[in-house]
Amino acid sequence: QVRLVETGGGLVQAGGSLRLSCTASERTNLYAMGWFRQALGKGREFVAVIPWSGSQTHYADSVKGRFTISRDNAKNTVYLQMNSLKPEDTAVYFCAAGSRARDLNLSRWGSESFGGDYWGQGTQVTVSS
Repeated sequence: QVRLVETGGGLVQAGGSLRLSCTASERTNLYAMGWFRQALGKGREFVAVIPWSGSQTHYADSVKGRFTISRDNAKNTVYLQMNSLKPEDTAVYFCAAGSRARDLNLSRWGSESFGGDYWGQGTQVTVSS
């Protein structure tokens, strides 16, 4: 069983930055990891995804140009650098891991049918206006 642990959430003013981290207990069977968020009273929203190898990334339109996903293979860790934060970015952010070859089709992560094999416990990000 893979464990994912997120850190780095907090309270920030609009226009500020935060960096989230997600560390996997192991990634031997993982193909990609991504970030989702869920605001109070709303459904889950895809944010970004990155495979464990290669240079591809995929972002939701709402965060393109502001958020950057990256990874450190040696640390089994994926990061989400969030800049120019807006109040509408306020949400609980979750990381997810995919252990199936189809999870390398990064556009799948933004579909409603995407399930994810492992999920973290979530970290709160609050952006004040």
